[in-house]
Amino acid sequence: MAANTNDKALKYKEKTPTFKIVLAIFFAAVSVFYVMPIIIVLYNSFKTNSGIASNLFALPGAESFNGIQNYVKGMTFGNYPFWQAALWSVFITLGGVTLILLCTSMAAWYIQRSNTIFCKIVYFFCIFSMVVPFQMVMFTLSDTANKLKLTTPWGVLLIYLGFGAGLSIFMFSGFVKSIPVEIEEAADVDGAGPLRTFFGVVLPIMKPTFISVAILETMWIWNDYLLPYLILDGKLYRTIPIHMQFLNGSYGQTDHGAIMALVVLSILPIVIFYFVCQKHIIEGVVSGAVKG
Repeated sequence: MAANTNDKALKYKEKTPTFKIVLAIFFAAVSVFYVMPIIIVLYNSFKTNSGIASNLFALPGAESFNGIQNYVKGMTFGNYPFWQAALWSVFITLGGVTLILLCTSMAAWYIQRSNTIFCKIVYFFCIFSMVVPFQMVMFTLSDTANKLKLTTPWGVLLIYLGFGAGLSIFMFSGFVKSIPVEIEEAADVDGAGPLRTFFGVVLPIMKPTFISVAILETMWIWNDYLLPYLILDGKLYRTIPIHMQFLNGSYGQTDHGAIMALVVLSILPIVIFYFVCQKHIIEGVVSGAVKG
């Protein structure tokens, strides 16, 4: 019996390297399909409009190569400077993510530790908001934002807090369940109040989920087009996605090269940010899901 078990183990070890190689090749091929659109946009950002229209998938040639003219035109197009749109994107992203992280982490901690019927109802509504499509509420939201004077970059931060609370509270709540209550009780015995307990004890423990939520919310807010377009006054405040929309001319005339150049400029910061912090995403999700 022991000999049969050893034989099976040896056969499994012999098959495992081959299986891993097959999986590696398969996922490498799949990753190529995900990366190809970015590569196509990148080299098309150096082509003329006629070159893009004639063959989208062809590399820039002697006739279609446009140098950095697309980037220059994209950054100097119209009366609204690109750098101002970039600054508003940075402000809204940083402000929205900071507000979401601070408010939802505290709310999730209070919900899990209070364990009252009211907190359970609030938690249920937060989870329910994740399944409601934005298109169902966007017209009502736009009207409400106008009435409450939220049509500014400062006001849109509160709206992002509302839409980002569902996922954030869900992830934070799952992680708070895994934190031993005895740690907080010890802090309470030492005379720490609720705020000191949260910021001094709970928040450092929540770091993996904190970083994970920050990455997910940053990618969402930075790339978001529809919500700022509905809420903000486009003549005064524009984010990068809204600024790119103005490169679409009338009667179907669109400067595809300049748009692709701005797409490259807009995704470059978020791609760098993602690669720097990507290891924290799985760590944060798993730490909040194992005991949640």
